[in-house]
Amino acid sequence: MMRIGFTSIKKCDIILGMYDSFREFLEGKKKIAIIQAENPDGDSLGSALALEGILADYEVSLYCPVQIPTYMRYFDGWGRVTAEFDFLADGYIIVDTASNILLSKLLEDSAIRKRLYNAPVFVLDHHESEDDLEFSHMGLIQELPACCSLILRIAKELEMLEKADKSVYEYLYYGILSDTLGLTTATTGAKTFMEIGELVERGELEVDKLEEKRRQFSKKSERIFKYKADLIQHTEFFLDGKLAAIHIPWEEIHEFSNEYNPNALIMEELRMVAGVEVALAVKTYPDGRVTGKIRTTEPIAQEIAEFYGGGGHPYAAGFRTYDVEYEEVVREVIEVIDKLGKKIIAS
Repeated sequence: MMRIGFTSIKKCDIILGMYDSFREFLEGKKKIAIIQAENPDGDSLGSALALEGILADYEVSLYCPVQIPTYMRYFDGWGRVTAEFDFLADGYIIVDTASNILLSKLLEDSAIRKRLYNAPVFVLDHHESEDDLEFSHMGLIQELPACCSLILRIAKELEMLEKADKSVYEYLYYGILSDTLGLTTATTGAKTFMEIGELVERGELEVDKLEEKRRQFSKKSERIFKYKADLIQHTEFFLDGKLAAIHIPWEEIHEFSNEYNPNALIMEELRMVAGVEVALAVKTYPDGRVTGKIRTTEPIAQEIAEFYGGGGHPYAAGFRTYDVEYEEVVREVIEVIDKLGKKIIAS
């Protein structure tokens, strides 16, 4: 793999000229395609939609290899995201990931893979994990609470907000709140609160109405409500209750995911169980694929995920592997926790 002009930044303050590579990437281009990973969340969707609005002078397409889940459709404009890849774009911007694993569904398509190998690509991500994309690209990784925070800072420094309408501020607002769990994560600092305040003020956002819209789309049908009860019932506990794990087989993924992602249903519930310090949700697929979502109270989620080549945040991470059983994943996660210095099982 060769990186071209890739910048990883470990401080959160804006440095003059730090984002010029993004301006350089856009020079001479007319059509831009914005790509989300196959596990879209509020931050990736907000990032894609906000960039679309910021790049008002360009012809922009929005791509995601999977359908946007129903519970995320409080974002106006979600319907513009399509699974139709634009092979004629002059450049491609990947948001909220720099990982081959999270783009594997996209890269399995040989035509898309070939296009990304031969076209200009720019990556915007806020995760500290190592970039391992196999194709040449430019980009910026800045350790921030959300990718939407990075996009806001780029747009401000490069003076790209002049043509932005109210919806851009709304997308950025939703995206930051999504990845910070309502400004409550360990990565959230004073700067993030200031950015939210700025978005509310500049976009003249009505926070109460935005929250009500989000709540309406987040409501669960009776069927999903009962399925959530089933997930809770099948949760297993290990390490004297410090590790909570749930297996989500393909049959449940297929039946429920379009309406509500099982991970979104159960992960916060696991974290709310007294004594739980690591929450693990494992999905298994017919092709042998196995994915895992990890949430922790200690900053070790990323380290656990890296055992499988995954990554993410210190407190929230994910991974993908193949041809292992759920029980084996649990055993290995327990071993990894032990190797991390018994941070979880130590009294």
